[in-house]
Amino acid sequence: MNIFVIVIFGILGGILTFYASQQFKWSTVRSSALLSLVVALFFYWCPELLNAYLTKNIPVVFFGTSFIGMVSSKLKVGYFRLAVAGTIFSLIYMNKSHFFEGFGGALGALAFISLLATMGFYDLLLRNAKIKSSVMVLRKKILNTKA
Repeated sequence: MNIFVIVIFGILGGILTFYASQQFKWSTVRSSALLSLVVALFFYWCPELLNAYLTKNIPVVFFGTSFIGMVSSKLKVGYFRLAVAGTIFSLIYMNKSHFFEGFGGALGALAFISLLATMGFYDLLLRNAKIKSSVMVLRKKILNTKA
């Protein structure tokens, strides 16, 4: 259950930061800071709402994945890729060793690695002609069923 909750907050961190910066025309730093502050204060004021592990780690994961949401809108990343990057970040964060303890910038580095891996994998998939045609056919089917 802890893994599921951490991953959900990891996905929300990236998506909400990106959404706030796009919709409200906030800077990415303001979006990240305000949303992370709200989450951190919520768990500071309500520590008994969830177990101690989640209360301690949700604000950290949300803050780390908000760095993912700070990606430039010029890259046209999209919410799905942000969700995948948030999931990767959360899973790596939960399984990290104590190697990063004492080093600054671990959350930012982990966010960069997660986003870069997601974007790189997506680009590799689209370069393969068979996969690209399958994705386009699937996309057309999905769009036609919504219309």
